[in-house]
Amino acid sequence: MGSVPDPGELTELAQPSFEEFQKQTSLMTSCTLLWQELSDHFTSLEQNLMKKSEALKQMIETLDNQTQTSLESLKRREVTIDHSVEIVAGKVGERARAALESLEKARDGGDGSNDDSGEVDDEEGLLSALKSLCLKMDARGFWNFVTARKKELENLRSKIPAALVDCVDPAMLVLEAISEVFPVDKRGDKVSNDYGWACVVILESLTPVMVDPVIGKSRLLVTPSVKEKAKEIAETWKASLEERGRIENVKTPDVHTFLQHLVTFGIVKSEDLALYRKLVVGSAWRKQMPKLAVSVGLGDQMPDMIEELISRGQQLDAVHFTYEVGLVDKFPPVPLLKAYLRDAKKSAASIMEESSNTGRPTHLVARKEQSALKAVLKCIEEYKLEEEFPPENLKKRLDQLEKTKTEKRKPAAVPANKRTRASYNGPMPPAKAGRITNAYVSSFPFIRSPSHSPQYASPAAYPSPPTTVYSNRSPPYPYSPEIIPGSYQGSPIGYPAYNGYCNGPVPAPAPPVYHPHHHQHHQFHPQQHYY
Repeated sequence: MGSVPDPGELTELAQPSFEEFQKQTSLMTSCTLLWQELSDHFTSLEQNLMKKSEALKQMIETLDNQTQTSLESLKRREVTIDHSVEIVAGKVGERARAALESLEKARDGGDGSNDDSGEVDDEEGLLSALKSLCLKMDARGFWNFVTARKKELENLRSKIPAALVDCVDPAMLVLEAISEVFPVDKRGDKVSNDYGWACVVILESLTPVMVDPVIGKSRLLVTPSVKEKAKEIAETWKASLEERGRIENVKTPDVHTFLQHLVTFGIVKSEDLALYRKLVVGSAWRKQMPKLAVSVGLGDQMPDMIEELISRGQQLDAVHFTYEVGLVDKFPPVPLLKAYLRDAKKSAASIMEESSNTGRPTHLVARKEQSALKAVLKCIEEYKLEEEFPPENLKKRLDQLEKTKTEKRKPAAVPANKRTRASYNGPMPPAKAGRITNAYVSSFPFIRSPSHSPQYASPAAYPSPPTTVYSNRSPPYPYSPEIIPGSYQGSPIGYPAYNGYCNGPVPAPAPPVYHPHHHQHHQFHPQQHYY
């Protein structure tokens, strides 16, 4: 028979096998987790590759479509160019004949010679005068006529294109007309009139005139000589940026004129996109800037430009840009408008704090908030955001500010000057006694200084009061005849009192020292004592 093993030895033999089992279990768990992570990773990679592949397919299809469209457009332009040139040549011939007839009429003393600079009564007269100037290619007269009628801006905007149609060379006429102030202002630095608005209106009016009559806006009919001159003007303007104080200090009307000049003559350069972007962002508050930004080739950079405007606190301008390029989903307008109002309130609060320290007028606070509210309300109305951003509370706040502004404008009510006769039935002091030099008027009793007028006889020779002038209100000292009989306490000047409280005049103390530098309308302060 074999020997029976000791139970202690069995325990020692079983223990290592259990630990080994735990190790194996832990290893299996780690391998399972690692496999799961690797499987998820490769699955994610596969999905990303599928998405990128799909995106590439869509891009290729888009590029193919764009290429096909471009080829068709080029083919159409090539086919139609002869017909377009024929049409334009015919129009030029008609304009030349009309111009000659106009000149002959003007030479013979016919009508049209007095319409250029005279007053026009209606829209037909305005159009007739503009056409006469355009037919004669009178660039200086055309410029003077337009700049003298800024109040008729909308009529000019609608009539100038119709007048330029009759011009023999409208592009050259426009370049010569605006050359007075663009690219360099020839009038000198002392002239304050800004004619940027006139340049923009004229350049905008030229665009529909130069459009191809067959294929439309995709081709502008500009002669090579005119286009070359337009490029030279643009280069001259860019070269003058240093003299104007660089991009940051260029006036917005000048920026608007330059960008509109590029768009009108189709001379945008891809290498100048960085310059165009800085100019647009610096003048983003201009209404036409979003459209001009797209026209000069900044459409792809619009998301970055909108973010830049938001970071600069120009949320309202960012809203206009988002609607122009259709990025409303990426940049919701309502949060931007609310952020704009919050910034306006913070700015108004800072102005209020500065005004309390520096004495700046506090009406700037209400004006700034009013401007912000009006701009937001206009934006809500323009883009139909009433459901997302109800304007009722904004209108109430605007009415409150308007009401407060109106109340502040009302003159303060001046209390009536109560004048009573002294007990001894002496003469009444005049209403303007407080404005006369060497006059002191107290509330009780009224004693007139003999130095005012010789027509009133004084009961005794009084000491001359000081030349310091007080207002016609009661001086800030208490009157109590019971304390010192015969006089009133704390009187700045001891005039003789002829009243029921004393039997004779009270001697007056020494008059105060007169300082010549004191202003005539010196205010009496309660903290100071004049003895």
